[in-house]
Amino acid sequence: MSEEKRHIVVCDDEQDLRETIGDYLEKRGYAVSLAANGDALQDLLETAMPVDAILLDITMPGDDGLTILRRLRAERKVAVIMLTAAGGLVDRVVGLEMGADDYLAKPVDLRELEAHIKAVLRRPDHLPPVHPVETDGGGEWNHQQAEKIAIAGLVLDLAGARLWKQDGSEIPMTAMEFMLLKVFVENRGRVLSRVQLLDLTHDSSCDAFDRTIDIRISRLRRKIEADPSEPALIRTVRGMGYIFDPQET
Repeated sequence: MSEEKRHIVVCDDEQDLRETIGDYLEKRGYAVSLAANGDALQDLLETAMPVDAILLDITMPGDDGLTILRRLRAERKVAVIMLTAAGGLVDRVVGLEMGADDYLAKPVDLRELEAHIKAVLRRPDHLPPVHPVETDGGGEWNHQQAEKIAIAGLVLDLAGARLWKQDGSEIPMTAMEFMLLKVFVENRGRVLSRVQLLDLTHDSSCDAFDRTIDIRISRLRRKIEADPSEPALIRTVRGMGYIFDPQET
């Protein structure tokens, strides 16, 4: 399905906001459904056409957004962008820990919102061949030519934005987790500061003093490290940032 035809659900109890967002996205070519609360969202998911992404408000009467997010992650695979109150750092951190793909603070800039939607929906269909990461110093690794990268028993598909185990099972990743891993792979052996990571992942929604980047790296480590408590792939360089430098693949 082409990006402009994808189905977006806006779940927010503020009628003016959800209708404004819905009108904007429809004009941009998306199919849009509106839900005022968790019950209405559940009805949509059970009866409407397949949903590609959900814009989910955190503060709503009845089930709040975090409760709904927990249920969504247990039941289905769908992109979720949380809408949080300005300055709602705790909600953002908890949402990311629970598997939200992204978040935006209210009031929402509609052009920025569309950019975030496009980012989480970017999933090309065709998978090119594997090119392993060079680890023996036998030549410079050209990540621009490598579309599937072998990493410590895993395969990162750059074109499809997916991570696979050797047995063929997929490791679920959020859009930001994929972007982080892609940035690390493309900068192998280079120490990256928080500011650089935010810049390279095009994440303008938090700053270098925000713990969000550390939380995302912690979640990523739990998915790719043999022992997340003793990370060997993404290592912390005290006072400087992080480095991706696998010694084995």
